[in-house]
Amino acid sequence: MRAATFWQPASACGDRCRAGGSRRTATMTSLTRMTALAGVLLLGLLAAVLHSGALRVMARAIIAVLGVKVVWRGPAPRPGSLLVANHVSWLDVVALAAVTPVRLVAKHDVRAWPALGGAARRAGTIFIDRTRPSTLPGTVREVAAALRAGRSVAVFPEGTTFCGPESGRFRPALFQAAIDAGAPVVPVSVSYDSTEACFVGEDTLGASVVRVARIRGLTLTLVAAPALRPDTGADRRVLARAAQSSLGCGGYHLAA
Repeated sequence: MRAATFWQPASACGDRCRAGGSRRTATMTSLTRMTALAGVLLLGLLAAVLHSGALRVMARAIIAVLGVKVVWRGPAPRPGSLLVANHVSWLDVVALAAVTPVRLVAKHDVRAWPALGGAARRAGTIFIDRTRPSTLPGTVREVAAALRAGRSVAVFPEGTTFCGPESGRFRPALFQAAIDAGAPVVPVSVSYDSTEACFVGEDTLGASVVRVARIRGLTLTLVAAPALRPDTGADRRVLARAAQSSLGCGGYHLAA
């Protein structure tokens, strides 16, 4: 029971984290965005069957049709880096896939999703099963192998989404992959200029997508800190704390 709790962190964030008051688009603009998003997903899923590189193209298209501005600050990660980021929304995943070639680490449930699960597998997604702690060593080995092969991997070590100031601690397990592979760890801070982007509590994916489509001028900022280069035999817990502390406050910030 203790292991299951450790592996499935819970977030205290909920609807109260979304302050409201964001600028809204016209109803017709929202409908147009949703229609365009459906088209992008359909074409993206079809393309993923034929070409594994379709993930990045689809991610960029999703960002574009939803009218989200993505800003990247800091050095570009070199290939074969472990990107570790705080987790606020499903948009975090889309943004990272859009700005840099990465393999994503996702919960194992995604594998069974109709169409999307197949596309995720085709794109090289690494699945982690938090209900079975015994599978952790295999997941760490898979991430380490990808890093050794020169593929960057993106991980959200908090294990669930938080609204920002109440961020959860970085779980150290997958940091071991970077130590084993001798790979740099690049901490990436994810922030939004509206709390409406937070995907927390009892929120559903459908409701969150509609809410994002209604926001006018949403900006998502990704800030990469200087890479951490762990020595052989480094302590993954110390590395996880160092990575999280380099993010600063993380989470979201409100526009002035």
